Amino acid sequence: MISVMLQNHNDQPHSPRQATILHLLRDRGTAEVTALAEELAVSTETIRRDLRQLVERREVVKRHGSVALPFDLTEAPFERRMREHVEAKRAIARRAARLIEDGDSLMLDAGSTTSIFARELLKKSNLLVVTNSSDIARTLAGANGNKVFMAGGELNGDNGAAFGPTAIAFVAGFRVRHALISIAGLEADFGASDAHYAEAEFARTVLSRAEHRTILSDSSKFDRASLAQVGGFDQINRLVCDAMPQGRLAQALAAARVNVNVVVP
Repeated sequence: MISVMLQNHNDQPHSPRQATILHLLRDRGTAEVTALAEELAVSTETIRRDLRQLVERREVVKRHGSVALPFDLTEAPFERRMREHVEAKRAIARRAARLIEDGDSLMLDAGSTTSIFARELLKKSNLLVVTNSSDIARTLAGANGNKVFMAGGELNGDNGAAFGPTAIAFVAGFRVRHALISIAGLEADFGASDAHYAEAEFARTVLSRAEHRTILSDSSKFDRASLAQVGGFDQINRLVCDAMPQGRLAQALAAARVNVNVVVP
């Protein structure tokens, strides 16, 4: 068992078990109450007592049978996300790049995985790319005969991407062969989701404008429902990921006939 001693922002000491819970949440983002009880070899009532104190101190928040750290309710800053699970994201990007042929048309939303994917596309030529991401646009514009169209609108200060009605209207005027998006959560009942409504709305529009619709996601997003729904699994054709989904998520993907491509980082 992991044992860590931490103190909260009110300088009230945590018990060893509470410190362990916080340590696990920092590693995983969220955890089910029953899973915590099993892992720490105590009853669910004991875990709930520990959590009740942490909730009262506003160090964790409740979520339908699970708990999370407060800052996990929104995504981390973009530069931090670019460093998280980077080997998995690179492997996913390499595999997804194999789906793209020279001269293809594609649409990409803003995300750490799609930004890494854009760097893999530098091996391709004569692409037509539509995106709302200034990072992706800078990466691909002018390279190897590519044509890049960037959506306008209000820029997000974190990731330098455009969102809002202007960006939506712009991408809605295109029809492309491939749409590839990154997401914040992938869950059996909620489908694909994002931490921000504007980003989810943009990704949903991107998917609607393509023949082949692909989600790029590392397995840390599995079995997580973020704030805003992008869409159900019937709206995608393919998932490129670094581990095979399990349980109800795997069943939901299979029922929607989503092609799951698993890569090894």
